[in-house]
Amino acid sequence: MKVKVLRKGNATKFDLPDYMTPSSSGVDLRAAEEKVIEPGRWALVGTGLYLEIPVGYEAQVRPRSGLALKHGVTVLNAPGTIDADYRGEVGVILVNLSDSPFEIKVGDRIAQLVISPVARAEFEDASGLTATERGAGGFGSTGLK
Repeated sequence: MKVKVLRKGNATKFDLPDYMTPSSSGVDLRAAEEKVIEPGRWALVGTGLYLEIPVGYEAQVRPRSGLALKHGVTVLNAPGTIDADYRGEVGVILVNLSDSPFEIKVGDRIAQLVISPVARAEFEDASGLTATERGAGGFGSTGLK
């Protein structure tokens, strides 16, 4: 499957997104702008990438584990969804959960992008639902084990 990529601005300085290892499920997204995110704040960071995702697929923007562990920075709406019909710039909403400002430089790897197939459901009205042992239990109702 091919995904067309249009690069603008600083993104023209970078290679196309690519998988770092043969078993990688995501590619890194790089910042195309400089920004400082203060502690407890968030910001939209542009990548300079515009995608043409094939119909039947989506792109998911996910955090990078190294940024989360080392700096307390993650993707605020993880995973962010990019639909196949979206043609705007790919942006990443980063949040700084640390107690120090986080500086983003052009070219920094700020998130991962995963392309996934989309299953479309057909919803229908129902007068009831099939009973299960779990029922309406949620939010930890199955215990800690």
